[in-house]
Order: sequence, then C-alpha cells, then structure tokens
Amino acid sequence: MEVFIAPKHEITWHLACSIDAIPEDGGACAIVNGKQIAIFNYTRRSKWYATDNECPHRQQMVLSRGMIGSQGDEPKVACPFHKKTFSLQTGQCLNDESYQITTYPVKIANGKVYIGI
Repeated sequence: MEVFIAPKHEITWHLACSIDAIPEDGGACAIVNGKQIAIFNYTRRSKWYATDNECPHRQQMVLSRGMIGSQGDEPKVACPFHKKTFSLQTGQCLNDESYQITTYPVKIANGKVYIGI
C-alpha cells in the first residue's frame, strides 16, 4: 500500500517595510509580491497582523485604514466605510459570516516587517 503525504506549504518571506512605517495601534498598506497587504501594529497586544487590504463587502482597498480593536478576546479590524469587522487572526467576518479575508504571517527582524506568502 502506497502512502501519500501532502507537501507542506512553504512560506516565502517578503520585505514589506520598516516597522516605523506602521503607526502604533494602527495600520498601513504595503505592496507585497504585487498584492496590497494591510499591516497592523497592534501595540496594545504587542502583536503584528497582516491581511488583504481589500474589504470584500464593496471591493474597496481600505482595510489598512480601518480601526483595530477587540471583540472579546478576538483582535479585529473594522472597515472604515461600512463597519464590516474581520478577525485579524482568521480573516472571518465577525458580523456577517458570508465574508472572509486572507490573513498572512508576520515576522519582525532588524526593524523590518516581513510578510509570509
């Protein structure tokens, strides 16, 4: 009997920006590997997050300008236009289960922000 083991997905780290380019407890957009990525410096939690910048509700590139906060223990970002809120950990929309965004791993090294794709 032959056993098939699915290959693990390799992460390639891409330099996004300097940590100084992302405001504390806020976000900014960077073009990473040809895609708009919203990067969040959630200093109140001492965590960094990255997601799609496009809000799927109205297909607008705005999530990096959204307000970050928490819903219970879940870190979230709210679209600045229509207030759809998304988990910064899973990408699931917290107030409308029909929407989802992609999240990306973040690595900080030598004062630089790297996004894993």
